[in-house]
Amino acid sequence: MTNWRAVIIGFLVATVLSVVGVVVPGIGQLVAVLFGGFVAGYLAGGGLASGFWHGLLAGAFGGLVGGTLIALIVAVSGWAAGPIGGLFSGVAGLGILLVALAISFVMALESAIAGAVGGVLNPNPRR
Repeated sequence: MTNWRAVIIGFLVATVLSVVGVVVPGIGQLVAVLFGGFVAGYLAGGGLASGFWHGLLAGAFGGLVGGTLIALIVAVSGWAAGPIGGLFSGVAGLGILLVALAISFVMALESAIAGAVGGVLNPNPRR
């Protein structure tokens, strides 16, 4: 059974650390995703599989939310240039969304591995 509290806390930890990690592009976000997945797996407990699952969900949720927000901002901001600008930015927003989905899969895998480590370190589920 999924512990959504652990997933949301892991997502929030990754989000906060990603904002701080902007200072070191790339590496800062990687560390944030790993740490968020670890927190989700540790809070969920239950061993390797449970930690993997909760870390996977926390990482995927973060990638999907972030990518969707960026794609929507790009798609909507083009309407300031009129209908033609809206068309071009809408296509760009769709492209950004597809790239963000691909990146969210990578983030989810990194987060899942860290979550598995967290789940192993806390074998008892937290209630």
